[in-house]
Amino acid sequence: MELIKYLNTATKLSPGEAEHVDRSFSKKEYAKNVLLERPENFSKQVYFIEKGLVRAFYYKEEKDITHMFFDENSFLVAFESIFFNRAHPYGLEIVEPSNVRTISYAQLDVLCNTIPAFKDHKLLVALKMISRLSEKIYSLQFHSADQRYKDLLHTTPNILLRAPLGHIASYLGITQQTLSVIRAGK
Repeated sequence: MELIKYLNTATKLSPGEAEHVDRSFSKKEYAKNVLLERPENFSKQVYFIEKGLVRAFYYKEEKDITHMFFDENSFLVAFESIFFNRAHPYGLEIVEPSNVRTISYAQLDVLCNTIPAFKDHKLLVALKMISRLSEKIYSLQFHSADQRYKDLLHTTPNILLRAPLGHIASYLGITQQTLSVIRAGK
């Protein structure tokens, strides 16, 4: 969904505010496998996915681990570098051809200070991300691999059709072989 249409589903921007927000974000199309950010970056960019799929990932003992998937209508931001001036541990990779809108956090902050409805939406996005991270931690601590797979099928079944199985397995905290066994049992 286009950025302005998405924002207007949660908040109502005046036509002038919508135009100002739309002009403030740059637009870019990315091919599959493009690296938006490397792990341990100091990015100050905010991304919004209008179309496509992006994964956040990191390296653990030279292994590529998928932390999270972001599809249409998702905002992505490097919290550690923006708010704590620390390296953000996650890289961002385009999983399928994507249309992405970008703005610097400093510019976003200006928009939030001039458009109150946009500021309210920024808080909502942050709260949704905190909730999503909390759910993932809970799942990894208390659910079996089979239950984590079922949860993924229930909450975001389209990821299974859009992302490589190796990325899905590492996101679930299992090996690709274990994922194959779980899928064969379905």
